[in-house]
This record gives sequence, C-alpha cells and structure tokens, in this order.
Amino acid sequence: MAEVGRYLHNGGEEGKDNRDCGTANGTNTVGSYKPNMWDLYDCHGNVCEWCLDWYEENLGAADATAPVGPDSNKKNQRVAKGGSWSQNAQRCRSAYRLNCAADEPDRRIGFRVACPLPDVRTYLVVDLSGGSSAKNYPYRYSELPPDLNDDSCRTKELWLRRIPAGTFTMGSPMDETGRMSHDETQHEVTLTQDYYVGVFECTQRQWELVMGDRPSFFRNNECYATRPVEMVSYDGIRGNSPTGGAGWPEYGNAVDSGSFMGKLRERTGLRGFDLPTEAEWEYACRAETYTALNSGKNLTDFYNCPNMAEVGRYLHNGGSDYSEYGTTDCGTAKVGTYRPNNWGLYDMHGNVEEWCLDWFGGYPTELVTDPKGASSGSYRVLRGGTSGSNAFSCRSARRDNYNPSYMGNYRGFRVAFRP
Repeated sequence: MAEVGRYLHNGGEEGKDNRDCGTANGTNTVGSYKPNMWDLYDCHGNVCEWCLDWYEENLGAADATAPVGPDSNKKNQRVAKGGSWSQNAQRCRSAYRLNCAADEPDRRIGFRVACPLPDVRTYLVVDLSGGSSAKNYPYRYSELPPDLNDDSCRTKELWLRRIPAGTFTMGSPMDETGRMSHDETQHEVTLTQDYYVGVFECTQRQWELVMGDRPSFFRNNECYATRPVEMVSYDGIRGNSPTGGAGWPEYGNAVDSGSFMGKLRERTGLRGFDLPTEAEWEYACRAETYTALNSGKNLTDFYNCPNMAEVGRYLHNGGSDYSEYGTTDCGTAKVGTYRPNNWGLYDMHGNVEEWCLDWFGGYPTELVTDPKGASSGSYRVLRGGTSGSNAFSCRSARRDNYNPSYMGNYRGFRVAFRP
C-alpha cells in the first residue's frame, strides 16, 4: 500500500490534527506515488473520492451493465471510494466502499473529475443555423447519414464522418497513369486515432454562417449556398499569428480566435476542429482503395477521363465553362453531386482543392506514425484537384502547394475534428 498512496502508516497519522504539517504528513502532493496501468494516481489513499451513486449495502446482481446505483438513500449517504490518509490499508483497497453523508464536508474526502467519452457514432453534426452572432452551436451524433434531398446538411448543418484509425500506403506507384512529378513517393503511414472529416467540402453558406461574409468568386444568389467556399486562405481558416494559426506543427493545433476554426471551436466548445493533416486527408480520400481514384478505378487518360467524371467536377465535365454568376452546371458543382467514396465522403476529387495542415515538403521513405508534415516551410499543402483541373491533377495522391495567404477561386477546405 505504501507504494501506491498516502495512508495511515506512511505519513497520514502525524497529520491527523495538524493542518500546517506539510506534505510529509497528512495528505501528500497528488501524483507522488506509483500510478496504475492507465496512469491514474492516488486511487488508493490520500483522500476518499466522492462517487455519483447513492450508497446501498447490497450491490445487486454481479452482471449488472453500466449501473448507476439506487434512486435514493434514506440517510442521505453517497458512496466514496479509495481510502484516505487517515485510514488503514484495508480501507484503501480497490473494492472498499465508504458511506458518507452527502451534505457534510469531511477532511478525509475529496473528488476526481470525470468526463464521458465523446459519442463514437458515425457522424458528428454541428448546427450552424444561429449564424455568426450565435454564442453557441449545438451539436449531436448520428448513426444515420445525411439526407441529400434536404440541403440543410450542406448549409445550416456541418456533417462530419468518423474515420477509423489504420495503416495505408500513401503516395502513388511510379507507373500510375497521371503521375507527373517525383513528390509522391510511396510510404506506409499509420494513423493511431479515429478522427472525423467533413462529408462535404465546406460550403459558402456554412462559411457565411460562421464568419458573416461571402468571399467566393461563384456568387449566383440562387445556388451559391451549396457550392464549396473558395477565395479563402489557410490564414483565414486558421489564422496567421506565429504562435497560433500559422504555427503548425510547432504550436500544435493552436488557432487564432478570429479565424473560421477559432469561431467554430468557441461556439461549440469543442477544441478539436481543424484542417486535416495531409496524411489524414489522403487516408480519408482513399477509403481503403489503392487506385488513382477512390472509386477503385485508375485513369484512362491524363486529361479527359470518364472515370474521373464519375467522382467529381473537373475541367472536362463542366469546369472549363464558368462565370461568377453562372449556375452549378459550370464552374464548381453543388457539393455531394458526384459519387462518394466507400466512407461516404463527397468531392475528394475535383471541385476545389482543399487546404491541409502541413507545410509542403518531401515524403519519408519509411513507415511513419501520425505524421505532421515538414517542421517548417514557405508553402502549405492542398489536395484533391479543382473544377478547372485535368484528370491527372485530381488523383488521390496528387499534391499541390501555395503560400498560406493565397486566395483563389479554386481553393477551399474540408473541416476535420479530432476527439
């Protein structure tokens, strides 16, 4: 017992009646003893810890699932667990239960904060309908996919799909039709954590609801809302302060408060919203395929390919003839118009190129885990090709890069979330 916590016989007794005894006696500094296998400290001794449950002497069936305890206790007693600095080893055992009056403070009893895990159901849905003046954006989880017949999923709601952790081959083989550069070296990547990524590219209406403005080139009032937002920079999405939005990867996931991600985080209370890393983007795009397109097909031509026409808007199926006031028949398409990949993600090929977190740099040649890209650079990565691109530029492995302050009518993004 002396290895795992403060109790009566390794300092507790001397602090019994002396609140100025220091940590040599009485309670000790938290984290002073050996943690358990899940790196939790002081689960034995130091202070007993309040639990939610009302106390009940008879615990009931041994096979109870997710028990919440009885509905009440006639003596107003709640459960405390773990033992304290003033108790013998017997009362610091994992199974020992103490019954204490819920309304009476006790120098032996403290608490530990718990938080339920995020719901791991398939979709995370954020309600943006309150607009740019809203203090809060409610969110929920769903097992059911978005209803494509209702444009709410493209406009006043933000839908993200959970992507399972896994290992994949990033890059392209040397003989892949459409490969025209040497920066797609194949290498194994392992992503150790599940994450969420947007079912659709962020649309103009979603940007407008969060930021309060309409920056895009394609501005036909009748159809702008469901088109992907463009004319937005990496800096506008994350911020440009060196220790904030411009600081990836040195400053981790820090973003500026006035950026899109900053406002989305503030109004949901969820700190995990961001752009995907380049590896996360390609893993989500491929959805367990190894071909040039996430439909399981390769290109039949560098430039004009019917296989590409199935999965996204590009130069040869509407992208070449465009006007800022044109309909979605030309230029960018309404998000979700073309065939999704195996994970139900739309427009990973074409429509707009999508900003990723990483600085642009060379690929490693060995297996890497949760890569964050180059440590520094001048240009940030974009992926996926555009409505003005030939087929070869829209492949799963194709990489592009621009200055993070650049804004163009072919550049947009897709929201990611890391629980």
